[in-house]
Amino acid sequence: MFRGFARIVIALALFMPGLTLAEEPGESQRCWAPGVLAGKPDEIQPKHAQTPINLDALKQETIPDATPVPPELRGSIRSVELPAGLKLIALTFDLCETEGAIAGYDGRIVDVLRGQNVKATFFAGGKWMETHPERAEQLLADPLFEIGSHSWRHLDPLRINQQQFGEELSLTEASYTCARRGLVTGPSCPNGFTLPPERMKLFRFPYGRCNAQTLTEAANAGFLSIQWDIVTGDPDPNRSAKAIAATILTKAHPGAIVVAHANGRGRHTAEALDAVIPKLKAEGYSFVTVSELIAAGKPVIAEACYQNRKGDNSHLARTSPRGDSHEFWSILQRLD
Repeated sequence: MFRGFARIVIALALFMPGLTLAEEPGESQRCWAPGVLAGKPDEIQPKHAQTPINLDALKQETIPDATPVPPELRGSIRSVELPAGLKLIALTFDLCETEGAIAGYDGRIVDVLRGQNVKATFFAGGKWMETHPERAEQLLADPLFEIGSHSWRHLDPLRINQQQFGEELSLTEASYTCARRGLVTGPSCPNGFTLPPERMKLFRFPYGRCNAQTLTEAANAGFLSIQWDIVTGDPDPNRSAKAIAATILTKAHPGAIVVAHANGRGRHTAEALDAVIPKLKAEGYSFVTVSELIAAGKPVIAEACYQNRKGDNSHLARTSPRGDSHEFWSILQRLD
């Protein structure tokens, strides 16, 4: 067991050089005034609308070369085994956006995280970053947060071909590159600002769906595949803040990865977090990004993507013509 853990530590050091448990972020790295950063009610609700996006320009973006994921870290990472006594937990929030829709930005969630100095990882769709350019830059610029890829437009990875899947990854990386460049060329960030990494290193499969082929393709493209082991079920409109909070608190454990949504689909998530965060802190937990969590222990890696049990997400990506995944949300609720 020790040798296996040592190999993972070495692999992480090579794949993510310089990654350590980061120090507390300083206010000097903030590029926007508090009033600009604060969430606005009119941003939360998703809209059914088309937005013109210059895909040809994105395809011409120069993306930094990727380092393929080493064998020890390939597969679907569900949680992390931590050394005894180390109580770390990772909150993650998906920013999905489908074709024919403009997803929301739930600033209430981000405000809670910032207000309580809590680190988190956001898995952003490339299309979402294009329709929310300033919010994307704000998340990238904030040292509390880490940004991972959630594909371009949240297509079911098992219903598209290899070329399409590759474009879902590359277009999202191009959007990230544009947002990162905006921190350099835009008016918001001062000289000497510490930029986020050149590339995203984490990927979350849309609908939590993968197979051996797509796991390999994501790893070859330089992405650790991140699943979860605590499902909040927050997109269900009937799921109360109390129920979401109870789920997190009863299932929390050292090394857990929690999945929620910040794209306007997590209707009671901010309220739940406001209650959960102080209680977990009182229990001795510290909140870290997914990369920091992985660096602190041994990832629990599965050969497939699933919610709670193998094969339990085979119907998650059945969508309505509008692109909403109502069945997905209801299944998440039943599995929780």
